[in-house]
Amino acid sequence: MSGLSLGETDTIEAPEGGTNIVHKVSSGVVKFQPLTIERNVDGSTDDTLFKEFFEQMFKFGGGGKGSSVRRDGSVVKKHFGTEVFRMAFFGAWVKSASFGDLEAGSANLLKQTVVLEHDGLELILAG
Repeated sequence: MSGLSLGETDTIEAPEGGTNIVHKVSSGVVKFQPLTIERNVDGSTDDTLFKEFFEQMFKFGGGGKGSSVRRDGSVVKKHFGTEVFRMAFFGAWVKSASFGDLEAGSANLLKQTVVLEHDGLELILAG
């Protein structure tokens, strides 16, 4: 999992008239990095959930709804089975989904990489 950024904003430099001092202020526009999930395709129900989400957006032969198909979710961090925190994401849609290389005779699990664009993250502490 990567892209767990709570947001960033651009910096605008505003010179103070008649001096050599520059003040830095926020642009006010908050941007979020895409979430990248790398997972094993293992026959679990998660395989079906990712497939259904992707197909709602990118239906082969047309009929997909594109980025209008959005979901909320969360990434949960646990320590010895106890939740430490979660990162909730909002309004996510699939930007891309791909699979790793298939190797004949390999015992490795097939990897899937899913990139989600979203409207924001919220850190939720346990307890």
